[in-house]
Amino acid sequence: MKSIMVVGTTSHAGKSLLTTAVCRILSRRGWRVAPFKGQNMALNAYVTATGGEIGYAQAVQAWAAGVVPWVEMNPILLKPQGDMTSQVIIKGRSVGKVSASDYYEQYFELGWRTIEESLQHLGTEFDMVVCEGAGSPAEINLKHRDLTNMRVAKHLNAPTMLVVDIDRGGAFAHVVGTLELLEPDERALIKGIVINKFRGQRSLLDPGIKWLEERTGIPVVGVIPYLQQVFPAEDSLDLLERESHKGQTDLNIAVIRLPRIANFTDFDPLESESTVSVKYLSPKQDLGHPDAVIIPGTKTTIADLLLLQKSGMAEAIQHYAASGGTVLGICGGYQMLGQIIADPEGIEGQAGRYQGLNLLPIRTVITGQKIARQRQVSSNYPQQGLPVNGFEIHQGRSRIEQQGIDPQSYHALFDDINLGLVDSCQSVWGSYLHGLFDNGPWRRAWLNRLRQQRGLKSLPTGVANYREQREQILDALATEVESHLDLTPFLS
Repeated sequence: MKSIMVVGTTSHAGKSLLTTAVCRILSRRGWRVAPFKGQNMALNAYVTATGGEIGYAQAVQAWAAGVVPWVEMNPILLKPQGDMTSQVIIKGRSVGKVSASDYYEQYFELGWRTIEESLQHLGTEFDMVVCEGAGSPAEINLKHRDLTNMRVAKHLNAPTMLVVDIDRGGAFAHVVGTLELLEPDERALIKGIVINKFRGQRSLLDPGIKWLEERTGIPVVGVIPYLQQVFPAEDSLDLLERESHKGQTDLNIAVIRLPRIANFTDFDPLESESTVSVKYLSPKQDLGHPDAVIIPGTKTTIADLLLLQKSGMAEAIQHYAASGGTVLGICGGYQMLGQIIADPEGIEGQAGRYQGLNLLPIRTVITGQKIARQRQVSSNYPQQGLPVNGFEIHQGRSRIEQQGIDPQSYHALFDDINLGLVDSCQSVWGSYLHGLFDNGPWRRAWLNRLRQQRGLKSLPTGVANYREQREQILDALATEVESHLDLTPFLS
């Protein structure tokens, strides 16, 4: 099995994007390609067909390669919980939580064995693996326990490309400094430098490229322009860097940017709608008067709920809903819409019972056993009988509160009542299903309810699911990157 490694001088240099593009480029050239990231720290996750969790970015890279996502493509996933601990997921299954200081003592050897086994397994099915690093390969205080960068490159003897974000400034110093801090055998694997997010006139950059190549002895194999299309982000820091290029839109949707927001890739399909503006609001910001408010998933439902209450955002959402505004909660956000969230075992921290927003008649108990599975259901609302595909990832079990509740005041959102509820006015919606908006007809039907409230003409609902649009985005990304990238040093 041949391999290519992609590392970056910093976080957010563009490793995920470049890995994705290379997967699609090589797939189009006839290679059977697998993406790989030995260890990922992210709250955006995907559930494979076998019920295993991997980083969402690796799922996108698998789709770019034209293959089904496997847990071996991201054998270790760390999901930060906000108290200097992370949930550890190995080969798709949660094995518990651990503090940052104890993680490598407890999991380093197991982690490396898992990485070796996963690479060996991929090697039986694929003829090329495109590996993504994490952060920087030159963090000298962490290199001895780094499971993701040059340890993987050396194990595979993988020709490696070093990516730098020139939009941040200091790109030449980042490249030279990174190379200086690599060991000689690690540096020998760096076969090309890629300058990413370039804006401006190429001729002004050429003298710097010439100097860099002479200084390092390594060719600059690509200068990638700053790309405008929305691409699935790895973590919430990416949300702060997104630039909106839409003008006036028909609908404005506010997504609450929770401290431990998870799976905000759920809303990429909304951002793809030309008539919709999606704005991520800090709990400390004014809610304003959007057409809808979404409370997304979170890794720490209770802590984020308490922060909403402390900041005043919870009360603002309650008043907004009381005035007829549309509120949608997904996963942890759905749990927050209920009456009570109980954590008797202290899974999320301190054991106790916590008041929810009381907008839906559910009570949730946080349990140690996680539900992670793909789902195929049929919708009851906003339109009967629409097929809906998605996946669940949650540790809470929610039940409907019957006492004192008019059963006509709420309805099952799907043919499985355990997946979500909607009130009788179709103003408050809640669901455990991630990927809800990926379903084109359902997304358009839901948006059309908002449009009707504004007196706007309905949009056609006979549209393709987002995966088809994602394919177009991946093709456009690969075509653009391929025109600016020379892969010859990595394939010879």
